[in-house]
Amino acid sequence: MPTFIIERTVPGASQLSEEQLREIARTSNGVVEDLGVPYRWLHSYVAGDKIYCVHETENADIVREHARRGGFPCDRVTVISEVIGPRTADG
Repeated sequence: MPTFIIERTVPGASQLSEEQLREIARTSNGVVEDLGVPYRWLHSYVAGDKIYCVHETENADIVREHARRGGFPCDRVTVISEVIGPRTADG
């Protein structure tokens, strides 16, 4: 299943409280359950005024539907082609 990174502009995202982030997570989890298609939210990064989410599903349209139903911004959806890290150098 393809993995996507979703860029969301959320002014003040890095100042959101734990409770606000918890509520966002609850909303996302509820939408995932109701989509009726294979969908996994792996994790998200909160940085400045952005939230970068990593999700697995069949296509970008499903990612956009998740955002629409959850009331989340969805500025950019990009399929992840590879994951690299320090161990990539080891060949």
